[in-house]
Amino acid sequence: MRFSGSTRVAFAAAGVALALVASGCGADDGDGSSGTGSKQVEVFTWWADGGEKAGLDGLVTQFKTDCSQYEFVNGAVAGGAGSNAKQVLASRLQQSDPPDTFQAHAGAELTDYIKAGQIEDISAQYKEWGLDSAFPKGLVESLTVNGKIYSVPANIHRANVLWANKKVLTDAGITAAPKDLAEFFTQLDTLKAKGVAAPLALGKDWTQQMLFEAVLISDLGADKFNGLWNGKTDWAGADVTKGIEDYKKLLSYSNKDRDTFDWTDAEKLVMDGKAAYQLMGDWEAADLDAKGFKDYSYSVFPGNGNAYQWLADSFVLPKGAKNPEGTKCWLKTLGSAAGQKAFNTKKGSIPARTDSVASDYPAYQQSAIKDWANGVAVPSCPHGSACSQGWQGAVASAQGKFSSDGNVAALQTALVAAAKQYAGK
Repeated sequence: MRFSGSTRVAFAAAGVALALVASGCGADDGDGSSGTGSKQVEVFTWWADGGEKAGLDGLVTQFKTDCSQYEFVNGAVAGGAGSNAKQVLASRLQQSDPPDTFQAHAGAELTDYIKAGQIEDISAQYKEWGLDSAFPKGLVESLTVNGKIYSVPANIHRANVLWANKKVLTDAGITAAPKDLAEFFTQLDTLKAKGVAAPLALGKDWTQQMLFEAVLISDLGADKFNGLWNGKTDWAGADVTKGIEDYKKLLSYSNKDRDTFDWTDAEKLVMDGKAAYQLMGDWEAADLDAKGFKDYSYSVFPGNGNAYQWLADSFVLPKGAKNPEGTKCWLKTLGSAAGQKAFNTKKGSIPARTDSVASDYPAYQQSAIKDWANGVAVPSCPHGSACSQGWQGAVASAQGKFSSDGNVAALQTALVAAAKQYAGK
């Protein structure tokens, strides 16, 4: 997952990181080592703090056991919801100075790297390590591009989860999660009447895209939502118009300063009792637990049914990596049952493998493992499983404008144009 609590680290930090990595200086892994050599494996991520860093640390411990002949080098770049890291990575790839492996979202986001010839086909390793049978068939199909596989997913996250402060709901007389959008609007009206100024906490940028997609899943259904990304559903359709209108109505229940908020700022509104609900990915469970807040509940976004909006952090073998064998050892550990357990029990996500033991995980993850096995998978554009980075940027720009002007027709026109420009590219 690409979001940490440090998403507002000054962009200058990325510039400093760029200067360091471009000069060939790897990050210190805590053992006083730096640089990239034949035994060192530089792992480039944006996991710099919180549950993300804890998950990485767990995985590194397993890597040191499985791959003791290699040395882990932490190439994390913090801040910017992953955008800082992507800026640094893009520069390094352009300069033919790739890390040994780097984090990317599984799915369509990888097409940019594939088309640029920047990452290697690892289909043979999938068969060698048994990953083609350990991962669900649908996931393997989603990872396959023109018959080849280029990444190993570390996890599965769910994006379409509604989190709530139980006390705020109880004080308003709300005793059950809303089952559809109509019931959700009724609850939000009730919360407003009870004096909750912003019943629905919301942040900026990708957090707004997540909320919008959850509304589209409710209004279109899982199949038609999937069709938005493969060309089978028309972005200009009346059902998309209704989705935009419902989304606009939801914005009226959110905090007015949403465009200045990170997801963790919105989360704090829920924790402090100033908001009742927040739509956020299931990394929120690990974050709330880490912060000691226990009075929360969770449910699938109203109207989404059994749709499981998935995203996955994955790692690749870059072309020109200095230590490709070390990278393969990292990828093998990443995909193993032990590696996925070491990572996901601390990260708040669930394993991509189907042979995980649910009882090894906290309550939320146990429910997610069950839902993943039985739900209908739908992808996420802001998290890269549905669309390319260019498409993400176009949607982000359009929705940022919509947050200010609320122009339904203009947003839909922009979404149609983005699909026309980027679909199939």
